[in-house]
Amino acid sequence: MSAVQTADIHATAIVEPGAQLGADVRVGPFCVVGRNVTLGDKVVLHSHVVVEGRTAVGSGTQIFPFASIGHRPQDLKYQGEDSSLVIGSDCMIREHVTMNPGTTRGGLVTRVGNGGLFMMGSHVAHDCRVGDGVILANNATLAGHVEVGDYAIIGGLSAVHQFVRVGPYAMIGGMSGIEHDVIPYGLAMGERARLSGVNIVGMKRRGFDKASIQGLMTAYEHLFGGEGTLAERVEQIASGSGGNTVIETIVDFVRQDSSRALCQPKPSHGQ
Repeated sequence: MSAVQTADIHATAIVEPGAQLGADVRVGPFCVVGRNVTLGDKVVLHSHVVVEGRTAVGSGTQIFPFASIGHRPQDLKYQGEDSSLVIGSDCMIREHVTMNPGTTRGGLVTRVGNGGLFMMGSHVAHDCRVGDGVILANNATLAGHVEVGDYAIIGGLSAVHQFVRVGPYAMIGGMSGIEHDVIPYGLAMGERARLSGVNIVGMKRRGFDKASIQGLMTAYEHLFGGEGTLAERVEQIASGSGGNTVIETIVDFVRQDSSRALCQPKPSHGQ
């Protein structure tokens, strides 16, 4: 007996021949599952969910009504080439969320990590790389080729420009426009977002010790307020990190090649 035959599929749902369904999958009323879709064990499609394209959904992930997962990218350069969307395990994908597969320019794949929460109306565009434990609040949107590190939080009604990187554990305030790379552990907000410090509350919640947080604050102040060029300040921070992995994460992030500038703090009054 095939996996599809052993799944719990509502009578009104459509599961096309060729779809691969793991153990204990539930497909609710009026859902549509395309022929190239793979649903891992214990995936739940609650109702009115469409999963199409070459899409793989990891075990334990739940998708809520009116989500559209795996339809062709919203990119005029896309010409129907085979591309995929890979979603990790134990994600919560809420109502009206959209996620698109990759394109040739981005390696033909969009990847979403494990344990993410994607609230109502949020969007993950083509070729994005989203880490583990990421939260996109209501109507937060990622343009194409965006990278979001582990445990980052994107506030409601925020928009992240294409090719921007948001570092791990960063937090983006609601209704923000992110057009530059946000450092790991950074806190950014604003119509054209600026850094406003480090995400201390988030770090404490994730169990970072006091020494790591204090070291980060010192490094942040030197990175954006010290003497010399940015490259010189980065090297000074790296040489004085003392093995602090939090600081090393920021140094590695800044050293990476990027098509976007680095998000900066708002200039002090009088500068």
